This record gives sequence, C-alpha cells and structure tokens, in this order.
Amino acid sequence: MSYRSAAAPARLLLGSGSPRRREILTSLRVPFVVHVAGVDESTRAGEGPALYLERVVLAKLAAVAAVFAPSFEASEEIRSADAVLVADTSVIDDGAILGKPADVAEAEAMIARLAGRTHEVWTRFALGGPAPGGAVLHAETVVTRVTFRPLTAARIRSYAESGEGTDKAGAYAVQGLGAGIVARIEGSYTNVVGLPACEVLAALEGLGLAP
Repeated sequence: MSYRSAAAPARLLLGSGSPRRREILTSLRVPFVVHVAGVDESTRAGEGPALYLERVVLAKLAAVAAVFAPSFEASEEIRSADAVLVADTSVIDDGAILGKPADVAEAEAMIARLAGRTHEVWTRFALGGPAPGGAVLHAETVVTRVTFRPLTAARIRSYAESGEGTDKAGAYAVQGLGAGIVARIEGSYTNVVGLPACEVLAALEGLGLAP
C-alpha cells in the first residue's frame, strides 16, 4: 500500500496504517509513502511500558525496512524513501498498559477505569535508515498526561457504544467524541492522537530530512 502526501519525492517511508499519523505528517508537509508490515504487538509477562515500546518499535522498524532488501518486491516510490518512520502509542494507567479493547464491554471497563483520574499516553517513535535491518537514526519516547473528567455510568456506556475507541489504545480518541470526556492535557496533544508532531519534526531537522 502506498500513499503520497504531496506532489514531491518521497522522503519518509511511514510504517503505519494509522490515518491519524498520516494526517499529522501531512499537516507538517512532510512527503511520505506508506508500507505496513505486520508485527506482534502483544505484551509479555512482566514487561513494563518502556521495554514494551522499545521492543515493539524496533520490531516495526526492522519489519518495514525489509522492503530495502534486493529480494523484496517494492515499488520505486517506496525504495526511494530516505528514511523509515515507525511509532507505537500506549495508554498507561498505574504502570499497566491499556491496549485496544476487544469489544464494547472492555471499552466500557477501560473508560470507567480512567474516569475522573489522570493517566499517561506514551508514544515511542523511531527513524531508521533506508537499508535492510533498519539501523536506528533516532528514537524517542514522548509522554503526555491526560485527565478525564468524572463520568456517569450512562456517559461511559454511551461513549463505549459509539464505537469510536474500539480500535484505539485506552478505548478513546481525544480528537473525536472523546474530547468531551478529557478535562485536561499536559504535554503534546498530537502525542495523544498518535504521533508527537513537534518532536518528530525536530528529529527530522536534526537528520536533515525536514521539508
């Protein structure tokens, strides 16, 4: 799958199918194409958020960078990328990783857990070179604190049943209906959406890849 964000040569190979990450890169006017490679994102027993994110992001980087191997069938648009960008976002509550809910009932339980309290959203992103193996050029984890307002059982159920959070970590989307349950954000808003725009652009500038 490929997606051109602007009428310009590809600069980044984005290893994510998230439309929100595509929108953020487009807003920064960073040309990119997309190639998604499947990676097991399940947590391991006793694995904390930092180790989990580091492992999953490195796995994503290696999987996506495999397109640069001579034996891999990829378009010239993809092969012309100057770097690979991958990311993973986790919602952390009391040290526990809240993933994507399996169904409405699990989404309702997650929102009820977060209601009236402050949790953290961690996004780790990595930029890698255009070669098999995905040598890391830059890696960084950005943390944002998010506070939900107190919620009634009816409001929790209504939001869970909206389906907005069924494919999102923590079972909510701050950029959608979820804006009505978020009372305060401390740190990067785009980090909560799925990619910390300021930090990504700064990293690209440092590598000479900014538009």
